[in-house]
Amino acid sequence: MRKINLIVIHCSATCENVSFTEHDLDRYHRQIGFNGAGYHYYIRRNGDIKRMRPVERIGAHAKGHNSYSIGICYEGGLDNKGKPKDTRTRWQKYSLRVLIKLLMQEYPDSEVCGHRDLSPDLNNNGIVEPHEWIKMCPCYDVRAEMESASWRRPFARIR
Repeated sequence: MRKINLIVIHCSATCENVSFTEHDLDRYHRQIGFNGAGYHYYIRRNGDIKRMRPVERIGAHAKGHNSYSIGICYEGGLDNKGKPKDTRTRWQKYSLRVLIKLLMQEYPDSEVCGHRDLSPDLNNNGIVEPHEWIKMCPCYDVRAEMESASWRRPFARIR
């Protein structure tokens, strides 16, 4: 079994009014040269969690970090006009939280971050700032959400 110490959250970068199934995701990743979907899990708008790639298999989702990470992607991330937006439904938020909590039990030394947080720190100040992001993915601040009180409570009500 490979050593896991990072869980990376992504969005599919699809508009909130367009369906993008796990089959669409797999087909797209194959079209760009991957051997199937690069993420380990995919969360649909209705909250369904789809296993895309066995965790034992190295992902193809965060260049330079794939060998020791798990990739989770949620459907959406763009508004109706194609602009970055936190489009997660309450069901996606709930499922994402449950999945992360389960993975953290299995891999307790793991850090959770957004894909954008893996961008290079261009000014070397120790912080990856918005102007340094290579992309907006996942269109919300993963670390800030993880530090919020609702994440510390077992299954706080999602609003």
